[in-house]
Amino acid sequence: EHLKVIAEVKYPTSGNIFEGIMGAVQKLLKQTQVDRSQIRQAMLGTTQCTNAIVERKNLARIGLLRIGAPATLGVPPMADWADDIRFICEKSAVIGGGFEYDGKQLAPLDEEAARAFFASLVGRVESVAISCVFSPVRNDHELRAAEICREVMGPDVHISISSEIGSMGLVERENATILNAALYKVAERFTEGFAYSLAQEGVTNADVYLSQNDGTLMTMEHARRYP
Repeated sequence: EHLKVIAEVKYPTSGNIFEGIMGAVQKLLKQTQVDRSQIRQAMLGTTQCTNAIVERKNLARIGLLRIGAPATLGVPPMADWADDIRFICEKSAVIGGGFEYDGKQLAPLDEEAARAFFASLVGRVESVAISCVFSPVRNDHELRAAEICREVMGPDVHISISSEIGSMGLVERENATILNAALYKVAERFTEGFAYSLAQEGVTNADVYLSQNDGTLMTMEHARRYP
């Protein structure tokens, strides 16, 4: 019953998200004169990821590994993507492996092919998308491929695996995983920008969240992993 809005501000945005967030935070704190140590939660709503996709800007180049040969060769990766966004995929490959809808193995994971593919990405990309046919049923091959990826490309490589991103349909799930991998830089920018802006203004006791389209909140770490 005591919850009420005590202040609101409008602040023009620019190409630099740090400036926009910082300006709004500074203006809000000045207007309210609230004790900054008493601020317990800070939530940011942003369309940075949507904008990056729509505007084709700030998207990271990625490598895409699909585990599903020979079963899924009929539909190549990114078959339904517009030409002006295909550039985000530096290189893709479809290798042996994957599962049936009931979890039965279609083919063994071709670890040698996975290793060779990841080796070809070294120095070219920092983000990788891994998809596998029916991985929401069994994600063994995706997890093993991610292990190989880290061995070959190093511990700092950004890896998105499709069983954590989407549902059953391979193409839709793979597409979402590609976008997730391509958005990691955008996500880092706005999460770090928000945290930095708050810290600069002395708001250090607050739990920091991002709002999702359904009105729920997610942590900064979740936003970085699943932009």
